[in-house]
Amino acid sequence: MNWRIKPLDAILASAEKKSLHRSLGGFQLMMLGVGAIIGTGIFVLTAEAAQKAGPGMMLSFVIAGSVCAVTALCYAELAAMVPVSGSAYTYSYAVLGELIAWIVGWALILEYTVAASAVSVGWSNYFVPLIEHSFDLHIPFEFTKGYFAGGLINVPAVVIAVLVTTLLVLGTRESATVNAVLVCIKVAALVLFIALAEPVIKLANFEPFAPLGFLGISGAAASIFFAYVGFDAVSTAAEETRNPQRNMPIGLIGSLVVCTVFYLLVAAGAIGSIGAQPVMDAAGQGLDPGSAQLFQACKAPVYAGALACSDEPLAFVLREIGWEKVSRLIGLAAFLALPSVILMMIYGQTRIFFCMARDRLLPDFLTRIHGRFKTPHVVTIITGIVVVSTSAFLPVGKLADLSNGGTLFAFLAVALGVMILRLRQPDRPRPFRTPIVWFVGPLAIFGCAYLFFSLPMFTKLAFLGWALIGLVVYYAYGYKRSALA
Repeated sequence: MNWRIKPLDAILASAEKKSLHRSLGGFQLMMLGVGAIIGTGIFVLTAEAAQKAGPGMMLSFVIAGSVCAVTALCYAELAAMVPVSGSAYTYSYAVLGELIAWIVGWALILEYTVAASAVSVGWSNYFVPLIEHSFDLHIPFEFTKGYFAGGLINVPAVVIAVLVTTLLVLGTRESATVNAVLVCIKVAALVLFIALAEPVIKLANFEPFAPLGFLGISGAAASIFFAYVGFDAVSTAAEETRNPQRNMPIGLIGSLVVCTVFYLLVAAGAIGSIGAQPVMDAAGQGLDPGSAQLFQACKAPVYAGALACSDEPLAFVLREIGWEKVSRLIGLAAFLALPSVILMMIYGQTRIFFCMARDRLLPDFLTRIHGRFKTPHVVTIITGIVVVSTSAFLPVGKLADLSNGGTLFAFLAVALGVMILRLRQPDRPRPFRTPIVWFVGPLAIFGCAYLFFSLPMFTKLAFLGWALIGLVVYYAYGYKRSALA
């Protein structure tokens, strides 16, 4: 096994040789974080959480958010110490060695690229009903769902992925400015939803709280974890951040706190206003979200008002409580704002690729910077092509779970890395220190492992297969070309 480690000083030195322009401040980082976090998880996957856990999804949000909170504290220490692009990949390289760093970087491809695809599909789920309800048009089902979701190709998802990729090629600061505007729209939509749904909450809708038991709550937490994916994308912007020692912790922890408060209020409004009981089969078992069986069951009149049966749950809730026109505004807000999540996911992925190529584990041409726009345009375009391809054919739930597998592995590596570095280099300056690290670190590791094993078996096997492919690529290409070879 290859344990060669790239020293932190060498990482900082190589970043200076071929660096990105520092243009982002603390507020912009927080907006990037909120933009990356609030998206498909709350706008779309609320329905999947309802199917897995019923009203117990409130606890699912708390579990997933708690795991992210302790992980964010670990991220903040490393991001402030090593303010360069690369996120968990770079940190793993400095602490756990090149092989583990490669696997983490390979896992992050699942997180960012697949997450961008999932959000593109989630955006399509809001776009199609918005157009149909507003203009009395019918868009053929075959062109609004991917092949593996019952259709042929998801054309709206493809279009939005292409547009966001183009924007990222044009520039980082321009992308961050557009993102800040979209985040404001998104937050305003959630505030409006909370204001309309909270007054009609009925406590009876929270009973039974856990119709499928704690396993259902755990499964929903593993899926709804996707609702928090994105805060770590802030750390990929470290190399483009002014005063990163101060601003990185603000961006990471601040964005997570803001989003957690919103999620709990939105979930309470959705559950309390119309209920969130799962759709059951004849034996009283919950049907698998995204399955053909659930799709057929949702056609029955008895489930006409079921939250679990909606592709656009927040707009659906408002229609059910009598706010038809306002529900279109929520759909419009999702239509306008979800691209900010796609933007942040593709942005994060390109910076991971950039660092891996700079370490010569991937081809050198991926580090090319556009002469006019000052962005890594080659790797951005390649990432965009992959996002377009996957979003065209796969359903949102499967994409989200696949993304979660890669994310949880990367998070676990970061938590482990913080503790190892405390032992190996205790005197190294730490502008931000993870509080009670010997409690927070193990808690983060346990939480990530718990959520990973709560994912569907298909997802765990897919992650294992992806990791094996990554090992083949590493030993066939990166091992000999590495800058540390």
